[in-house]
Amino acid sequence: MNRQTLLANWHRLPHPFRWAGVAIAGGTCVLIGLVLLVLPGPGIPLLVVGLVILATEFAWAESLLQRVKRHGASFASVVSQRIGWKRKDKR
Repeated sequence: MNRQTLLANWHRLPHPFRWAGVAIAGGTCVLIGLVLLVLPGPGIPLLVVGLVILATEFAWAESLLQRVKRHGASFASVVSQRIGWKRKDKR
């Protein structure tokens, strides 16, 4: 099965089934990500993956994901300036 077939089959599902599947998968990723913030593991990336999944069906998750992206980019630039990393230009 290719990607287009999978997407077509996904969109043929009734909305409540899609909604429940996204809520379960995204919610599980977010909950595991929260647990992994305290335990050793990739907590923050798993939180972002959970938000990406949830943003496919929920508007609140999409706005939260945009906020996380905006703050993540500014945080990364502040950290790179303080550490002194310079971006290498590819020529």
